[in-house]
Amino acid sequence: MQGDSIDHAPDPARLALRGLRVLEIGTGPALAYTGKLFADFGAEVVKVEAPAGDAWERMPPLLDGPEPRSALWAWLHTNKRSVTADPARDAGWLQQLAQTCDVVLDARALDEGLAVLTRPAAGTTPAPVEIVFTWFGEDGPYSACAGSEAVCRALSGAVFNSGPVEGPPHMPHELQTGIAAGLAAFSVAVAAWSGRAHGSRRYVLSVHEAVFHTVEMEAGMVQDGRHAPRLGVNRFCGTHPTGIYPTASGWIGIFTHTLPQWVALCEAIGRPELAHDARYANGAERMARADEIDAMLRAALLTRTAEQWFEDLGTRKHPTVLVPTMAELLAQPVHRGRHAFVPVQSGSTVFEGPAVPLRLGAAGPLRGGAAPARGADDAHYRGAGLARQPVRTTGTAQRLPLESTTIVDLTMGWAGPLAARTAADLGAEVIKVESAVYPDWWRGANFTEEFYRERLYEKNANFNLMNRHKLGITLDLARPEGRQLLLQLVAQADAVIENYSAEVLPKLGLDYAALHKVNPRLVMVSMPAFGLGNAWSDTRAYGGTLEQASGLPLYTGHADGPPAMTSYAYGDPVGGLNAGAALLLALHVQRDTGQGMHLNLSQVEAMLPMAAPFVLEQSLRGTVAERQGNRHPLHAPHGCWRCAGADDWLVVSVRDDRQWQALCRVLVRADLATDAGLAHAAGRRAQHGRIDAAIADWTATRRADAAMQQLQQAGVSAGTVRSIPKLMDDAHLHARGFWQRLERAHVGHYQSSSTPWRQDGRPQPIRQVAPTLGEHTAQVLGERLRLTPAQLDALEQQGITGRSARPKAGRSAA
Repeated sequence: MQGDSIDHAPDPARLALRGLRVLEIGTGPALAYTGKLFADFGAEVVKVEAPAGDAWERMPPLLDGPEPRSALWAWLHTNKRSVTADPARDAGWLQQLAQTCDVVLDARALDEGLAVLTRPAAGTTPAPVEIVFTWFGEDGPYSACAGSEAVCRALSGAVFNSGPVEGPPHMPHELQTGIAAGLAAFSVAVAAWSGRAHGSRRYVLSVHEAVFHTVEMEAGMVQDGRHAPRLGVNRFCGTHPTGIYPTASGWIGIFTHTLPQWVALCEAIGRPELAHDARYANGAERMARADEIDAMLRAALLTRTAEQWFEDLGTRKHPTVLVPTMAELLAQPVHRGRHAFVPVQSGSTVFEGPAVPLRLGAAGPLRGGAAPARGADDAHYRGAGLARQPVRTTGTAQRLPLESTTIVDLTMGWAGPLAARTAADLGAEVIKVESAVYPDWWRGANFTEEFYRERLYEKNANFNLMNRHKLGITLDLARPEGRQLLLQLVAQADAVIENYSAEVLPKLGLDYAALHKVNPRLVMVSMPAFGLGNAWSDTRAYGGTLEQASGLPLYTGHADGPPAMTSYAYGDPVGGLNAGAALLLALHVQRDTGQGMHLNLSQVEAMLPMAAPFVLEQSLRGTVAERQGNRHPLHAPHGCWRCAGADDWLVVSVRDDRQWQALCRVLVRADLATDAGLAHAAGRRAQHGRIDAAIADWTATRRADAAMQQLQQAGVSAGTVRSIPKLMDDAHLHARGFWQRLERAHVGHYQSSSTPWRQDGRPQPIRQVAPTLGEHTAQVLGERLRLTPAQLDALEQQGITGRSARPKAGRSAA
């Protein structure tokens, strides 16, 4: 039995992806992070670079040396091989090299500097698994647009709601967009390789659609009529306080959602009279008084240190975390104990960066590594390396890769259900287990008489978005009969995923030891905020507190503003994407070895790669530079400009000198175009203010969509900052069929998103809408456990199962 994965050091002979050869061709953080995940789990990743190098080799922070090289680039390329290729001369050799590989990661569509890989002719050796990265997909109105991470993020709805009310919205480091897309690409690549006999090999990823999934919850809120405009820094949706506050020493992050949490906060700060004051009874009332509450909290929280507040509020079960500087983050014992930071070597320089957060113990990831010198492996891959003959399969069934896999889903909310949905989208049978007394809290947690009478628990759009393709059953796990039925289901399953508080399953006798006893090959994913088995394992957290605990807000936002969170509950989708990738990787190991494992995932740790530029800079320099707002460390101009419409904004991201000249022509600014000091990005960065003013004058007289169209026609990377309501009417997404109109009991028609990847040019069909409460209990227990109709009726009569939510005994439905 393999216990909690962090207790097992990686074993090179047992790494999850050992023996695979992966070709990485192209540039950008999405491709690089996908390749990093493969390499750090033991795959032989061959990175193809142009002779002049990768643009990201100049991305700060830079290492010292005669030819400064990016520490961030080194972190993204640990444990890879490097070859160089000339696009005109080496197309044939690259095609040969690709045919020696098991997986090809192809991001040439994001960059014009590398050779195009051609598809093998019919009847020749079947292609390897291929993941094609695009900005906007291969069809639709945006498919020919000039893209960038910032433009994709703006058009995806992931920028609009972040930042001051008056704007401009915040634009985070583009690495974050790359990581979100990279996790999506890695997940489908691992699943495709594991299920390669099913015949599905080529997947096309849209970076635009991938980054949307970090704010997908807001699409549910739009459909529920609960979506709010931009409310200000650290103010999201309909609850408060959810901010970051200075204390006597350090910063504290809090997220107050429920009434008991508000009561606990009031008592902690010495204002118990406000705990049950009707003016603060719910999130909407508190949001209406947010300025008043913030003023009160700022005064109260300055009376003690962040450490003291963290301990006090944690004892009261209020979601509270320390918001660390990078120096503090690197020193936190919980992260050190989990090996969350690993050595990275570039040349003779060694520094620390975030570990890959998918923890499989002996199966990986490697604890650090070295980045290759450019072209270091040219000789091998132009010689003996071309002799490799990969094992090919000839499956033509075109089934989804995980169709033979069964997963028991014990998760609630956003992160866990998103992770399980990742597997369900790829064909796994996912059995979602709820209780009729405690259904998934995303169905609702305000247990009024109306909640039960009107079945409001069936009408939450976010629940419907996150739980497609799942079978839904109910079991009361607080009773022995319910636990026994769960154990029988687990005995037949491949995996279990859960996101309960750390103490819940052990108290029920359903921890990994108990589940492993009935199924020794079981994979189990647990995903508390700080992982299991440490001093902070019992910390209560929401998606917002996960981001706060990563330290990222201290380095996000405008230089003259407060620490800024990126979006509502950012840690939830990031944690869900990581947990989904970890689950798929563990299932691959299970298929390979027949062995089970318990994955001890930390959702805070899953956020740390997003903060990698700042972690690396702290490790290298002992400090982190001041925030740069919406400016880019390499490109200029780069930012977000107000347009003529109400709250109408445009992102412009000039990626090279050719785009700069095109921009000047659109602006009709020959003076800027001919200024030698602005010919290159370094000079433009030095005069950013002058350029900002010129762009602002131009955008102020145009609507954002018209400005985007004019700039795109000129070849300039630009995109409208879409709000989520407008995104749901976006012509490109509708042309691609991304929004699928579904029908479900109790809600009628609603709009569902699609996967960010496609197999055949069409959106993945949605086979099953989200289940109603207990909808498939009889089907699952009857077919899998052979229960008779009489036995099923008895279970429902005893309250062990049920198809309607009901109050807990003693809890009134007032």
